[in-house]
Amino acid sequence: MTITSPHLGSPSVWTDAKLLYALEEVVETELNRHLKIAKDWMPHEYVPWTDGRNFPGFFEDGESWEKEQSKVTEIGRIALVVNLLTEDNLPSYHHEIASLFGRDGAWGTWVHRWTAEEGRHGIVMRDYLLTSRAVDPDKLERFRMAHMSEGFEHDHRHSMLHSVAYVAFQELATRISHRNTGHQSGDPVCDRMLARIATDENLHMVFYRNLLKAAFELAPDLTMQAVRDVVVGFRMPGHGIPGFERAAAQMAIGEVYNLRIHHDDVLQPVLRFLKVLEIDGLGPEGLKAQEELGLFMGGLDAEAAKFDEKLAARKARMAARAGA
Repeated sequence: MTITSPHLGSPSVWTDAKLLYALEEVVETELNRHLKIAKDWMPHEYVPWTDGRNFPGFFEDGESWEKEQSKVTEIGRIALVVNLLTEDNLPSYHHEIASLFGRDGAWGTWVHRWTAEEGRHGIVMRDYLLTSRAVDPDKLERFRMAHMSEGFEHDHRHSMLHSVAYVAFQELATRISHRNTGHQSGDPVCDRMLARIATDENLHMVFYRNLLKAAFELAPDLTMQAVRDVVVGFRMPGHGIPGFERAAAQMAIGEVYNLRIHHDDVLQPVLRFLKVLEIDGLGPEGLKAQEELGLFMGGLDAEAAKFDEKLAARKARMAARAGA
């Protein structure tokens, strides 16, 4: 890609403003592609409304929540709460990307479209959870208030490149988490709903991944450093949820999201598609970042192998106890 606009100045000194301007055409292309393939869907069509009944409070016939009222598995319940609370912080996410990407032109159109699509996810998940009585509604609301009151700030919120790199991986991570939650939920209705959400998340990932590819063509050294920083320090956006560490550990054991999944199904596909570790012609800082990224991925794979062994041993112990 050749930048010819006199407004950009020398591309050897990239700023966020220059990169935003330089990537505008790519954003417009990706936005148009996204709008052609994204399918509208109705959240209310995925909710089992006939299963719903009143909760105590305003209604005299309200029935208190009990865990046994839902067919959702325990790991499904834990993951659904984490996933929904993550989606709930959409106002903070919108503020973050709108502040970085702007509200005008193709960037602004994408920001608002992305926000509208993400809004469906929280709507349908909450309606499903309350209607099917999959979770304690009082506890869920207290968690929502606590989580949203804290807001969300991205670890690299002041860097446009870092933000693009982050969402390229995070959107795929969210897709995988939703999809695996559906598989582990024990409820076909839940699985269908989360599969629909996962389809959206995958399209969002493709948008940002292709944008990251264009950034590599424009500013390979800076983009390589951004990818290195994001991958090495990656955290899911829901890390501020009350009790997140314990929930994350349970989700790891339950094979919803763990080190092996993070390495194999999230980081590797994006890095492999972009051929990040094969890019040549980098300057000293870009080359250093590439080497550090390669070392980190090797170390993460080794850590994932250790986790795999522990998980296999745990399964064997549980199977032995069940057969005793």
